[in-house]
Amino acid sequence: MENTFNNLKINPALVKGLEKQNIQIPTEIQDKVIPVALENKDLIGRSQTGSGKTLAYLLPIYEKVDAGKRENQAIILTPTAELAVQVENQIKLLSKNSEIPVSSSTIIGKVKIKRQIETLKKEKPNIIVGTTGRIFELIKAKKIKAHTVKTIVIDEADRMVDKNNLNDVKNIIKTTQKDRQLMMFSASITERTKEIGNDLMKEPVIIEAKQQRVSSTINHLYITCPQQRDKNETLRKLITALQPERAIVFLNKSELIEATTNKLQHHDIEAFNISGSATKEERQLALQHFRNGKINILVSSDLSARGLDIEGLTHIINLDLPQDPNVYLHRVGRTGRKGQEGTAISIIAEHERNWLQNYEQKLKIDINEKVLYRAELQDPETK
Repeated sequence: MENTFNNLKINPALVKGLEKQNIQIPTEIQDKVIPVALENKDLIGRSQTGSGKTLAYLLPIYEKVDAGKRENQAIILTPTAELAVQVENQIKLLSKNSEIPVSSSTIIGKVKIKRQIETLKKEKPNIIVGTTGRIFELIKAKKIKAHTVKTIVIDEADRMVDKNNLNDVKNIIKTTQKDRQLMMFSASITERTKEIGNDLMKEPVIIEAKQQRVSSTINHLYITCPQQRDKNETLRKLITALQPERAIVFLNKSELIEATTNKLQHHDIEAFNISGSATKEERQLALQHFRNGKINILVSSDLSARGLDIEGLTHIINLDLPQDPNVYLHRVGRTGRKGQEGTAISIIAEHERNWLQNYEQKLKIDINEKVLYRAELQDPETK
């Protein structure tokens, strides 16, 4: 029997709200997580990017939140401001469509803290979504009351337990009551993440969606450059040849993002970037233009793009290869969603071939070589 949200004992108002988003059948991770979460158990959930992890934790939170109480009852921690905004947009949409008046607020760094304090005092949001540093700062200042928190979610957990975030994550958890629920989610869960989860949680339930880790709708390709220095010129020619509807170009080093963007713009390619050095306003404007089609190329690092959900993303282009196959998984998982076809193209130097072989082995995928010839991608033997 096919499962439904009604079978998962979700509030009928929430079910109707989901239907307005054309969401009628729970995904595998939702089907597995929601019953466990509703029992108030701590859990660690792994499922590929775009599989519905956000609703897997939001729906149980809505079941637990008392919207009649003007107090903070859940905290959702994210590694980036963009992901926090994205999660809160889903909360606002769910509240609007279900007519359940759960309130929320985004608390992130690089924003005037005075304005955030005023918002917290005025609105007393049920759910706070944001980055660890600013949230902990406001807890210490007694502007966020942590003792009323029933649930903490750590989204993109493998990033949240790295050396840059772990201390703040632990400190935030320590400020809450011992009977609060803790949930961790990510597309990849390392053994280290599980170990940290076991230290922070009460007998966590490990939940893994068994579906294929890399979507079968993604076509994996690579182009070889004679030298590392030829990559930018190959990128320009590739974009000119493909004319992608919407593409993200990934680099490993944030300091090279702006220079790469400028080179593309010099050749009349509509490109923006969301590097860590950009202001919050600049990053939001770039994302807005990218989503509405004013620009079709976004240049980014892994941190800047973490958790971004862009509708209709047709291409992922790796100008630099990540050493970790799981990072490749995170990158390419942004395309080929919801049954649509997507393309991931890596521009490599000769010495990087062994990295691609590692991806193929670890991720159980095939990455096929192509060449750019007469403004078209072709098989090497047909050139």
